[in-house]
Amino acid sequence: MSALVAGLLTGLSLIVAIGAQNAFVLRQGLRRAHTGTVVALCAASDALLIGVGVGGMGVFVHRHPLLLDVLRWAGAAYLLCYGLRSLWSARRSQALHAASGRQSSWWAVVATTLALTYLNPHVYLDTVLLLGSVAHQHGPHRWWFAAGAALGSLTWFTALGFGARAASRVLGRPAVWRVLDLAVGVVMIVLAAGLMLG
Repeated sequence: MSALVAGLLTGLSLIVAIGAQNAFVLRQGLRRAHTGTVVALCAASDALLIGVGVGGMGVFVHRHPLLLDVLRWAGAAYLLCYGLRSLWSARRSQALHAASGRQSSWWAVVATTLALTYLNPHVYLDTVLLLGSVAHQHGPHRWWFAAGAALGSLTWFTALGFGARAASRVLGRPAVWRVLDLAVGVVMIVLAAGLMLG
C-alpha cells in the first residue's frame, strides 16, 4: 500500500505542472469538445509509458540519447506551430469559436493529443526514466508504485478535463477565450524555446 501511495504522490507531483498537455486538456474541457477522449488518451499514454519505464525500457532510452534529441526537435517544432496558432486565435475577435463555432474533428483532437504527448521528450524523462527509476527502489512492490503513478495521472486528467468542462459555461465568454489562447500560446512557445535550447 505504501508503494501505491508513493506512486500516486510522485506521479501527481510530476504531472500537475503546467505544460503543453495540461494546457490542451484544459482547453478541450472548456470547449466541451471530445473531453473524454482527451482524458482517456492522456491517462492511458501515461500508464503505458510508466509501465514501459518500470519494465526496464528506461535503460534503453538512457543509452540512446539520439532518440530524445529527435523527439526534442520534433516536439519543439510542433509546440512552436501550436503556440503561434494559439496567439493568432487570441488576436481574432472570435477566438477558438468557443461556444458555438467550428469544432475540431475527433481525429484532429486525437492526433493533437498524441502529438502533444509523444513528441514531448519531457514525458519520457518523467515517466520512463524518473518514475521507472523511483519504482525500482520499491523492489518487488514496483508495480504497485506504477499503479499509483498511473492512478495519479488518471485522477489529474479527469479533474482537469471535466472540471474545465463543468466551468465552461461560466468561462465560455470570448474575452476569457482570448486570455486562454494567449496564455496557451505563450506556454507553448516558452516550452518550444526550452526544448530548442536543450
